[in-house]
Amino acid sequence: MEKKLTIENKLEQLTLLSGYVEELCEELNLGPELVFNFNLVLEEAMTNVVMYAYPEGETHTIELTATLQGKELVFVLKDTGTPFDPTQVPDVDTTLSAEEREIGGLGIFLIKQIMDRVEYQYIDNHNVLTMAKNI
Repeated sequence: MEKKLTIENKLEQLTLLSGYVEELCEELNLGPELVFNFNLVLEEAMTNVVMYAYPEGETHTIELTATLQGKELVFVLKDTGTPFDPTQVPDVDTTLSAEEREIGGLGIFLIKQIMDRVEYQYIDNHNVLTMAKNI
């Protein structure tokens, strides 16, 4: 099983993501908690690409592929933006209050907490972010 979504790097395109996740989870008979978690993780990852990977005003495509590999659901997010490895971002210190924490990094922290595996590669001028969850 494989399901693809291709969007442009525009914030309004992110609205297509929730339908993609809902259809995918319905096909796999996954419950509302996983629907919520996948929406959160994928929206965070794709928003980061839309907001930060490309110079303002340029239009590019972002590709998301979900593949079921045994009992593991694997999401692969590909873009041609500025190379950035989110797995190297230090975890946010959640013991600090919101006022004491530095801005940024919380979304990446959530991705790492929710998913069982998060890996990054830069292959053929593409950022390739792999996020997997045992279902």
